[in-house]
Amino acid sequence: MTITRRSVLAGAAAAPLLPHAARAANNVSIRIGRRLRAVPPDYMGLGFEASSVATPGLLSGDNHTYVQLVRTLGAQGVIRVGGNVSDFSAYDASGTSKNLPKDTVLTRENLRQLRSFLDATGWKLIWGLNLGTGKLDNMVEEARAVTDAVGDRLIAFEVGNEPDLFSRAGHRQGPYDYVAWHTEFRRFKAAIREVLPRAAFAGPDIATGALDWMQSFAKDEAGDLALLTAHHYITGQANPAATIDFMLAEEKKYQPALSKFQAISQDARVPWRMCETASFSGGGRAGVSDTFAAALWALDYLFVLSSYGCSGVNMETGVNHLGVISKYTPITDDLAGHHAAGPEYYGLLAFAEGDKGEQLSLALDAGGLNLTAYAARSGATVTLTVINKDMNRDASVSISGVSAKQAQVMRLSAPSLTATMGITLGGASVEANGKWSGGKSEPVKLSGGKAMLELPAGSAALVTLTA
Repeated sequence: MTITRRSVLAGAAAAPLLPHAARAANNVSIRIGRRLRAVPPDYMGLGFEASSVATPGLLSGDNHTYVQLVRTLGAQGVIRVGGNVSDFSAYDASGTSKNLPKDTVLTRENLRQLRSFLDATGWKLIWGLNLGTGKLDNMVEEARAVTDAVGDRLIAFEVGNEPDLFSRAGHRQGPYDYVAWHTEFRRFKAAIREVLPRAAFAGPDIATGALDWMQSFAKDEAGDLALLTAHHYITGQANPAATIDFMLAEEKKYQPALSKFQAISQDARVPWRMCETASFSGGGRAGVSDTFAAALWALDYLFVLSSYGCSGVNMETGVNHLGVISKYTPITDDLAGHHAAGPEYYGLLAFAEGDKGEQLSLALDAGGLNLTAYAARSGATVTLTVINKDMNRDASVSISGVSAKQAQVMRLSAPSLTATMGITLGGASVEANGKWSGGKSEPVKLSGGKAMLELPAGSAALVTLTA
C-alpha cells in the first residue's frame, strides 16, 4: 500500500521489440557537467515482511547463496524488516516461530539468525515494531530483544507500518489522523526509552503521500530522529494500466511529493529514505513486474530517487503480506530453499556498478526517446548510465563534457523487454551461487572530444570515461 499513480494508458501488454534492422535510431546528445552530490554508501537496500525473519534459515548467515546475492549488490546496505505483517506479529522469545501473514511469531532464535545474516552481508537494519495490535509490553520486549540481538547494526525502529492507513487496515476504528498516531508514537517511544535510553527512531513510514504527516513529524520530533521514511508503488497490480509501457513512463505525478520530501528533509536536517517500494502494490503483476522491463525501471528509479536527495531505497523482496512471493522480488524464492537473481535484481546490480563516487549534472537531449541518463565520478573515471526505455527506437548517443582518453561500455540487456531469462550485465548473468563475474566491456569510439554510443531499444549501458 502506498502512493499510487493513476492513468488510463491503453494496452495490457508491451509490444515485442522489432528486429534491429527495422528500427529507427534517434540522435541523442549528453553533456556531462558539474558535481551534484555524494550518494550514501548504504543507499542500496532490500525490504522484507516480518514473516521472512520468522522463516527459519532464510535470513541467516548459513544461507550462503542469499548472503552472496546481497553482498553482490554492495558491501554496505540496509535491510528493512516491517511491512503489513509487522502489525500482525508478536514476539515470543522461547516460542515456536510462525510466518503466517496475520499470525507471525518471532523468536530469540529468529533474531539470532538475523544477526548472523547481517554480519555475513555487512548490512545494517531498520526494524518495524507492531503498533497495529497496540500491545505496549510486547513491543517493548521485542525492541529490547532486537537491540540485544543485532547491536550496532540497528539503525532505528519504526513504530507502525503505514499508520496513515490504519483505519483502512482495521487496526483502528474510525478516523485516525496524524495527531492520533503521534500521540501513540510518543507513548510507545517513551516506554521503549525507559529500557533502551539510546534507542533511535524513524518514521512516519507513510503510504498515501500524506505529506502533512511527514512535515509534522519532522517538526514535532526535531533533533530526535534518525530517519524520515515513506513508501511508494507506481499503482496497484489490479489496475488495468499496470503495463510495461506504464511502468517505464516518466512518473510525473509523484515528482511533487519527492520534491516535498526533499524540502522537509533539508529543513529538518534529517535524511529521508524510501524504506518500502516496488513496481505495483499487491505483489506485482506477472508479465510486467517479473520481466527485464522491471530491471530498466528499477535502475532508472534508483537514480530518480537519489536526484531528490533520498538517502536510500529498500526494494521489497520475497514473501509479501499475502503470504506469496511477489512478482517484483529482486531475489527469487521457490519456497524450497532455492534463491536466485530475478529480473529486477539486474537493475539494482547495474545501479551498484554505475553509481560510484559523486553524481554529476547532465544536459540531455533525448531526441524524443523515452531515454534517461545519469553520471557519477570516482577519481579520474566518470561512469555514465544511459537507459533506453523506448520500446522500438534505438539511440545514437553523443557524449561530451569529459576529456576522455579511453571509453568502454558494459551493457544491460535481454532478449526482449518481456524476457524473464537470459538477462545479462556485461554479457554475464548472476551465477547460481549468487556471484557475478563482473562482466565484460567493449570499446567506445572517441572522436572530436566526444564518445559515440549505439544503444538499442529496451536496454541500458554503463559507459566508463577515463581521463
